[in-house]
Amino acid sequence: MPSIREYLDSFILSLSEEKNYSAHTVKNYSIDLKCLLGFLRERGSLFLSPSRVTHEVARKYLIYLEKRGYGRRSLARKIASCRSFFRYLVRVGAAKMNPFKILSTPKLKKRLPNFLYREEIERLLSACEQSSDIGIRDRAILELLYATGIRVSELIKLNVRDVDMAGGEVRVFGKGKKERIVLLGSHAVRALKEYNESARPRINKRGVKALFVSRQGTAVTERSIQRMISRASRKARIGRPVTPHTIRHTFATHLLSGGADLRTVQELLGHSSLSTTQMYTHITKERLKSIYDSFHPRAKSN
Repeated sequence: MPSIREYLDSFILSLSEEKNYSAHTVKNYSIDLKCLLGFLRERGSLFLSPSRVTHEVARKYLIYLEKRGYGRRSLARKIASCRSFFRYLVRVGAAKMNPFKILSTPKLKKRLPNFLYREEIERLLSACEQSSDIGIRDRAILELLYATGIRVSELIKLNVRDVDMAGGEVRVFGKGKKERIVLLGSHAVRALKEYNESARPRINKRGVKALFVSRQGTAVTERSIQRMISRASRKARIGRPVTPHTIRHTFATHLLSGGADLRTVQELLGHSSLSTTQMYTHITKERLKSIYDSFHPRAKSN
């Protein structure tokens, strides 16, 4: 029977090819599972067989991680990676049970997603220099992220044919290669038209099919978009870190604040579970409470 090391390689490959996970997510899985592999090697070569990893071994691995000073969030992520890996091993017939399935990890404090207020997102969108091709491209990227709420990993995979300007729609392939349609507002359509008709033909020296092209004439990367957003947020004087996911959180929060129903937001975000989308209701409640406390004359005692 193949060793865990061999199954690990095929599992990591399946994350990108079958599940369509981003390079960043795949890298985190790889780091987490190599940590497990190191622990099993320390225990002896017999434990490199999937059948030898029992619930007791999984529990000892959790203790092993705790002794090395990993925080709650890191522990939870590493155990979740192991749980996914052994779910895969059960599916391919390499293991009879998932020893990490019922392993309890320390509960995490719920963190509200970081989002931008309307005036902040307006400043961010206006921070791109419109006198250059790259500035026009960057404005189109920001407008698209805010208009659709798509993940940056989904954005970099878009081709020109995936965007329907006339219909105001974008075809997106999300996690698990699930296809969904997201909508474009008039501002995003205008920014994309300007980019497609003027800037993109000049940047696209190699004739790539990707919608967004780098200075070198290749498809843009997640890292380059992150750097661009960081520069724009500093220029806009946001005063706290802004990531592509911050814009995704902002999209969802503004929709719910405006009265959109949870199911619609779930579909637009591409969440498989409604419980994932429900975290945004906490944001809107916190915002309402903040407004109430600030403006109602009897909200707080003097």
